[in-house]
Amino acid sequence: MNKAGSMTSPTPENIRDAILKALDDGQAEGIVSIPVGRQTPLADYIVIASGKTGRQLSALADRIGHALKAIGARVLRIEGAAQGDWVLVDARDVIVHLFRPDVRNFYKLEKVWTPPQGEAETEPADKA
Repeated sequence: MNKAGSMTSPTPENIRDAILKALDDGQAEGIVSIPVGRQTPLADYIVIASGKTGRQLSALADRIGHALKAIGARVLRIEGAAQGDWVLVDARDVIVHLFRPDVRNFYKLEKVWTPPQGEAETEPADKA
């Protein structure tokens, strides 16, 4: 709580950490966190992970929503959960891409967002 007695907003790092824990708890694979705040005004982090089935991707998106609600953050939008190949979760400061492995391999988003050599690199997610 802040001095006025209201809840403070979670930081982008709090949001990212809650997402990473939810993904780890949901047995997502290949979890990576990429800091993109210096590359784009859209978000501070992009998180990418894989799930084996569309059902798992949908469950991971739900798990993220519950984790964010628990810290006082919210999901702005979830896209693709019904199709189950690629689910996008927009948590404002953190954008999450959940893929089936073959779709992830096709789009290779890590290569798109990883900074050039010599700058900050992709942050592997720590196991909680």
